[in-house]
Amino acid sequence: SILLWNYKLNLTTDPKFDSVAVEVCKTTISEIKECAAEELGKGYLVSCLVEHRGNITDYQCNQYITKMTTIIFSDYRLICGFLGKCHDDINALHCGSISTREKDIHSQGEVIACLEKGLIREEEGQPGARHIKDDCKKAIMRVAELSSDDFHLDRYLYLACRDDRERFCENTLAGEGRVYKCLFNHKFEEAMSEKCREALTTRQKLIAQDYKVSYSLAKACKSDLRKFHCNVDTSLPRAREARLSFLLLCLESAVHRGRVVSGECQGEMMDYRRMLMEDFSLSPEIVLNCRTEIETHCSGLHRKGRTLHCLMRVGRGDVGSIEPNCQKALQVLIQEADPGADYRIDRALNEACESVIQTACKHIRSGDPMILSCLMEHLYTEKMVEDCEHRLLELQYFIARDWKLDPILYKKCQGDATRLCHTRGWNDTSDIMPPGAIFSCLYRHAYRSVEQGRRVSFLFSGHAMRYHVANVLVLTAPQGWIRGKSVYGIALPPHPKSLFSLELPSLSQQDIQIEALLMRACEPVIQTYCHEVADNQIDTGDLMACLVQNKHQKEMNEKCSVGVTHFQLIQIKDFRFSYKFKTACKEDVLKLCPNIKKKVDVVICLSTTVRNDTLQDVKEHRVSVKCRKQLRVEEVEMSEDIRLDPELYESCRPDITKLCQNVAPGNAQIIECLKDKKEKLTPRCHQKVFKLQEVEMVDPELDYQLMRVCKHMIKVSC
Repeated sequence: SILLWNYKLNLTTDPKFDSVAVEVCKTTISEIKECAAEELGKGYLVSCLVEHRGNITDYQCNQYITKMTTIIFSDYRLICGFLGKCHDDINALHCGSISTREKDIHSQGEVIACLEKGLIREEEGQPGARHIKDDCKKAIMRVAELSSDDFHLDRYLYLACRDDRERFCENTLAGEGRVYKCLFNHKFEEAMSEKCREALTTRQKLIAQDYKVSYSLAKACKSDLRKFHCNVDTSLPRAREARLSFLLLCLESAVHRGRVVSGECQGEMMDYRRMLMEDFSLSPEIVLNCRTEIETHCSGLHRKGRTLHCLMRVGRGDVGSIEPNCQKALQVLIQEADPGADYRIDRALNEACESVIQTACKHIRSGDPMILSCLMEHLYTEKMVEDCEHRLLELQYFIARDWKLDPILYKKCQGDATRLCHTRGWNDTSDIMPPGAIFSCLYRHAYRSVEQGRRVSFLFSGHAMRYHVANVLVLTAPQGWIRGKSVYGIALPPHPKSLFSLELPSLSQQDIQIEALLMRACEPVIQTYCHEVADNQIDTGDLMACLVQNKHQKEMNEKCSVGVTHFQLIQIKDFRFSYKFKTACKEDVLKLCPNIKKKVDVVICLSTTVRNDTLQDVKEHRVSVKCRKQLRVEEVEMSEDIRLDPELYESCRPDITKLCQNVAPGNAQIIECLKDKKEKLTPRCHQKVFKLQEVEMVDPELDYQLMRVCKHMIKVSC
C-alpha cells in the first residue's frame, strides 16, 4: 500500500503529468486564466484543473481530470497544499497520523473528517473546541466543495455510507450531488446506519456554513444569486455571505417581493429549508444558544423536527422558560426555513396534520400557504386531531410574532408597511421592532382610514383578519382556553405592557365577527341573539357587546363564555382596548380624566362626574350624552363579574377563597355570596361590599342579580 501511495503521490507531482495535462487540456487551460498562470512541475496545474473541473467542456480533458480527481481525493496528503495549510491543526486536534507509512490508506479520509468535526465544534462554540487556522479552514471547506458533485470523493462519507447507498439509493447515478441528496432524504430512516447518519450530518453542517458544498444548490441557484445580488455585498465578511442561511434569506426575499426565481433553484431551496427544520443541529445558533433548553426539556427528540417543536413549546411558555438568545435563534431559523410559505417544510407538522389536511383542506392545492390558514380555522372542530393542534400552535406562535412570515399578508401589505411603518427588507433578521409591532402599525393606519371614510385596506379582508386575529389568540389567550379546557382563573396576557399586547387585543375585540376560534364556540349565541350585528363587514365592537349582554343565556357554552370574559379582562387593563367605550368617551376622558388608563378607574372617574352633575342639577352635563350612554353599558358589564372590578376583587380575594371557594365567577354569583356572608367578611372587604350596596340602592340598575332575576317583572310593571 505504501508503494501504491508513493505512485499516487508521484502522479500528482511528476512534471510528466503536468505535461500530459498541458497537451490534453490545451484549450481549457487557455480559457481558465488561473490555471494558465500556475508553475509547472509541482502538481499545481492538475490541482487547479481539478478545482475548476466544473467549467471544463472539452471531453478528453474532462476524462483525464476526472481520473486524476479520484486519485487525489483518495488521500488528503495528495491534495496540493492541504498538508502544508493544515499540518499544525491535524496535530493539535489529534486527527491521526501524517506519516506516509500509515498502514490503512482508507483511514486517511478520517483525517479530513476529523478536521471537519473540529471546525464544526468551533462554529457551535462547544466546550473544549480548538481554534483552527483560517488557511486550514479555507482548505477544509474547499475540499468539501470540490467533493460536492461525487460522493466517492468524500472518502469518509463514501466508506461510512456504502451499505446505505445500496439500501436506499441503489438506482441513483453518482455525479452532480445526486447520491448525497438521496442519502439526505433517508437520513432519519430507522434502517440508516448511525455511522452514515453522522457523516451525512457533518456534510450538511458544512453546507450550512457554505452553500457551495452542495453541488446541486450552487448549480441551480448560480444565476439567481447573481441576478438578485446575493453574493456581492462587500460590507459583509465572505464567511457570512457564503452561509446557507444568507442565501435562503436573500432568495426568499426576492420570491416574497414577487420576483421570478428559477424553478430549479426554488426546488433546491425547498429541500434545504426542510432540512433545517428537520434537524436542529444544522443551525449553529440553535446549538450554541439553546443548549440549556435542549438538555433540560428536549433531550432524545432529535429526529424529524421534534427537537425544534419542543423548543417552540418552551418558547410559548408551555414548559419551562426560554432565554432571549434562544428565542431569537428560533425566530431567525423559522424565518430562514419559512414554513409559513409551505407547510410541507415542517415535517413534524406535515406528518401530524396529514389526516386533517386530507379531510378539511383537500380543496386547497398541496403546498399552498392557505393550508395553514385552513388548519387554523379548523383548530377546534371535530376534524382536528390533538397532535396536529399542538404542532400547529407551536409554529403559529412564532409566525404570529413576525408579520413577514405570513406570505399572503406580506404580499398584499409590504408597500404599506414600508411607507407607513418604516420596515426593512424581508431578509432583515434584526430585532429592532418588537413582536407584532408591524401588524399593530398596519392595523392602526387601516382603522384610521376607516374612521376617516377612506378606502378599507386589505387588512380587513376575510383572510387577513381571520388568520391574524387567530394569531392574536395564539399569543394572548390563556392556555387553558386555547386548548379548549374549562378554566375559571383566566390569565391576562403575559406581557401586557408590550406594544403587541397594547394594540392587538382591541383588534381581536373589534373584528371578532370573523375570528374563527371564538366564532365557532359562540355560534349558537350569535345565531340566536346577535345575527344582525354579526353580518357587518367591519365590526365596531357591537358583536362583542352583544355576546357580553347574552353571556348567561342557555345557548351560551363554557368555551364561548370563557373567551368573552378573556376579552373583558384584557379591557380592564386599558380603556382603549374597548373600542366602543374609547370611541364614545375619548374626548370626555381627555378633558375630565387625563392620565388615567385603567378602564375601571376611567369608569369611576366618569361615573363620579355624572353623579355629581346630577346631584347638583347642573344645566349642562360635563360628560357627553353618547359617553353617558356607553358608560351605563360598561357599569352594568362590570357588575356581572367581580374580576371586572379589580379593586373589589383584590380587597375580597381572601374572603372569596375562604367563604365562596366553590362559587363560579360570572352572573354576579361571587358578589351575591359575599353579600350573603357579610357578617363573616374581613373589614376591608366588608367596607367595599357595603359601598357597592350603597351604589346599588341609589342606582338599582347596577344590581346585576336584581335586574336579571326581576327582568320580566320590571319590563311588565316598571
